[in-house]
Amino acid sequence: MTTPEHKPYVSDAENMPEFTWGPLLVGAILGIVYGASSLYLVLKVGMTVSASIPVAVLSITLFRFISKIFGIRPATILENNIVQTTGSAGESIAFGVGVTMPAVMLLGFDMEIGHVMLVALLGGLLGILMMIPLRRALIVKQHGTLKYPEGTACADVLIVGEEGGTNAKTVFTGFGLAFVYQWCVQSFKLWKDTPGLALKFYRGAVVDAEASPALFGVGYIIGPRTASIMMSGGILAALVLTPAIKLFGDSLDQPLFPELMIKPKLISEMAPPEIRKNYILYIGAGAVATGGLISLVQALPLIFGSIRSGLSDLTRSAGDQSQGGKRSERDLPMWIVIAGSIALVAVITLTPSLRMNWVGSLLVVACGFFFATVSSRLTGEIGSSSNPISGMTVATLLLTCLVFLLLGWTTPTDRVAALSVAAIVCIAASNAGTTSQDLKTGFLLGATPKWQQLAILVGAISSSLVIGWTLVKLNDAGTVYTQQDLPAITLPAETVAGLTVREKPRGPEITDTAEYRVWHAPTGNPDGVPQGKYLVADDGKLAYLCDPSINGVITKRDDGEAVQKFDAPKTRLMALIIDGILNQKLPWGLVLIGAFIAIMMQLAGVSALPFAVGVYLPIATSFPIFLGGIARYISDRITGRTEAEGDSSPGVLFSSGYIAGGSVAAILIIFINLIPGVARVLDVGRLFGEKWADESDVAGGLSMLPLLAALIWMGLKKNTKAGEKAAA
Repeated sequence: MTTPEHKPYVSDAENMPEFTWGPLLVGAILGIVYGASSLYLVLKVGMTVSASIPVAVLSITLFRFISKIFGIRPATILENNIVQTTGSAGESIAFGVGVTMPAVMLLGFDMEIGHVMLVALLGGLLGILMMIPLRRALIVKQHGTLKYPEGTACADVLIVGEEGGTNAKTVFTGFGLAFVYQWCVQSFKLWKDTPGLALKFYRGAVVDAEASPALFGVGYIIGPRTASIMMSGGILAALVLTPAIKLFGDSLDQPLFPELMIKPKLISEMAPPEIRKNYILYIGAGAVATGGLISLVQALPLIFGSIRSGLSDLTRSAGDQSQGGKRSERDLPMWIVIAGSIALVAVITLTPSLRMNWVGSLLVVACGFFFATVSSRLTGEIGSSSNPISGMTVATLLLTCLVFLLLGWTTPTDRVAALSVAAIVCIAASNAGTTSQDLKTGFLLGATPKWQQLAILVGAISSSLVIGWTLVKLNDAGTVYTQQDLPAITLPAETVAGLTVREKPRGPEITDTAEYRVWHAPTGNPDGVPQGKYLVADDGKLAYLCDPSINGVITKRDDGEAVQKFDAPKTRLMALIIDGILNQKLPWGLVLIGAFIAIMMQLAGVSALPFAVGVYLPIATSFPIFLGGIARYISDRITGRTEAEGDSSPGVLFSSGYIAGGSVAAILIIFINLIPGVARVLDVGRLFGEKWADESDVAGGLSMLPLLAALIWMGLKKNTKAGEKAAA
């Protein structure tokens, strides 16, 4: 069967405005907004959703509004394409950064803004540069074979928008509703943010749900099947494993795995949250790691086929990279790709903060090119949502750790170098897939490739700088310096003498201005102190435990003020792999339970990775995702939509507004609460009683009903013309 000749929407003969400052600036701003919301999402639930279509819809409406108000020409379809291309980089970089970089704290180092920014920038630029020579091979030569579902849908949205058939009212409505709701629950505390019910007849079992519009939106977008699988994992953790540990552990007269606890406790003395943090998290991490490997193994036939086909196409088109006369065939010149790649490798090797050795640099280049090619092609075959980036990252980390172990490189510095390799490759693979998706959209529209390539380079740079700052500040905002239940030990004098870094405890409740020595207690240290960061007095006594916001477990400061914590499920497995191979000190019994649970579910025909994420996350997070999936099921069932039609329905756009509005509001509230006294002033709920925010379960549960009703109502609306074309 012969593929019909491609006829783009805008012909080569037309020379309309495309790469202009206005769209570039708007794209960078929208990329930063969606990057921040995606970062919040990946720290909460370990996943993100594509930002291209929401950004395209917002771009069309914003420029149409500006045109009417100021009487200037509206943006062209190619300028709107530049906006979505620039803006899409934020989401893909946020995923790679959020999955990998916080693990540096679990390895015994502080997460520094400069380090995070640099890794994000290097990975983002590397992915784009490696995709440029593949454009002709994957986008042009494989047109009609590689569908790029999200890229094709985005092109349809832009085409219908050019013809006056779409607007951003749906996205803005969802954004506004979620933004207001998040302020009511998180800042004004008008009702409990996580209403729940303890099943007293079933000891150790608690069912609760976080009142979060962002999580409802995630559930609607991923659909009822995946949402149900995640919920089933949450049920196993909260209603099977936790009660089982409580049932069999109540009779123990010795703590189980005391090395995992700050203050060892008997299981009979533990509440369900303590059982989760001391046992279930390790079971869940083992399940997530195994699920990621299973997803990678399942994709191996596609991966090898993609590499074989991609290299074959690349070889055939290698001589066709010249700057042709046609506007739609002009890529950035190859000398920029080669020079940029060499420069990136030099920076990776020579930058001290990366702690990279020459083997690590070679692994970055080899794995980066391999997985950038794989990611770009898999995005064309199965879409970005199903692209197993996490599995590729796990594979890179496993290979790097095994090589380092064989070479005898197992020091703390080597562990950070291994993580840096995985982080750069993860971000490069993620951004390469996004770049290929954007170039497919441009190919269908008749855009100029080099302008798109420059646009996503700008988007990657702007998003990397802001995402690095956002990640570190989000962690700092929820970090707790506590003196509660500190181990009563005194470190040896030689250990104290080696602690040269000093730090002051921070927090609105802390009046102590003294500086203390910083000690990162490693896993299985001889002093018997649980892994973590401690502030140590000069006499060797522990003064404070520093519990981070990301993967931390202490949810209240010493004065009782609640703080935001992020479970970051895929982050912990990165540290798990590094510690397991290089440090060889893990609670293997718990990890292997999780691994075999994942294998069992896969053998039963259930996708292991979403189930494993459900085991790791608290049921309070899985439940609202499940409710969002049920809302999608109800909407599609009543309207008779197919899954493809549902993927491009108004409910999906509304859900993207929920995600952006809820996430952006949550981030703003976290930062505003850093100002001393502000959280108390904004706490309107205390007018109903000092414990209202902790006890208003009924009000919190009822507050979620309007959000779900609005989601179902919007899902019942007819698809736009763009949605119908995308589904077709």
